[in-house]
Amino acid sequence: MIQLRYMLALGTLLVTCIQSAVAQQPLRKPRIEDTIQANVYADNSFKLYINGELVAVDSISFVPHNVVSVDVLPAYPMTIAVMGIDNADPKTGMEYANTNIGDGGFILKLGDGTVTNATWKAKKFSWGPVDGDTKNPRVENIPLPKDWFTIDFDDSNWPNAKEYTEEVVGPKEPFFEHDFTGAKFIWSDDIKLDNLVLFRTVVKSPPDGKDRPDFRGLT
Repeated sequence: MIQLRYMLALGTLLVTCIQSAVAQQPLRKPRIEDTIQANVYADNSFKLYINGELVAVDSISFVPHNVVSVDVLPAYPMTIAVMGIDNADPKTGMEYANTNIGDGGFILKLGDGTVTNATWKAKKFSWGPVDGDTKNPRVENIPLPKDWFTIDFDDSNWPNAKEYTEEVVGPKEPFFEHDFTGAKFIWSDDIKLDNLVLFRTVVKSPPDGKDRPDFRGLT
């Protein structure tokens, strides 16, 4: 009798585990309608990671006024990490044959309502010309953490991003052809001198409230 009860309890536990696994995992391959669109505009270029995976790279690194739109498969909580790059000479921090101090700017909007704003983290890792000195220009750098784009990276000590107006960043026509409603241009504290900035945020749940399946781990 004891053995029978044990077998029944074991069977019940197995059924519960199977039901739980079925409930937590989608039983199909993701379809295009499961994706959301990411609109990204960066001066000058960017690399975008979602949940530790590289999903988009600005293919025209020098041109600051192109918009990159890609379909991404979200999974929440969703960690977004971005490398924002302002075109600059690696030794002087200036551009256009060392004749000008450039400026940066980054903005993103996802189809679930995720937008860039001052709640994002932003930390500079390369800046120059130091102190704005164009007569003796030089650059200072901080080594990039190897795992800066991963889910478990600790960015708690990073400062928050600073928001900038469209007038300051000066986006051109392609920007206005895409949906960036509600998103803010962000950068570090110095949009002119900081040339490489890393951004991070965690989206705990879909801002639009829509329930979406989690396809992580699907093979």
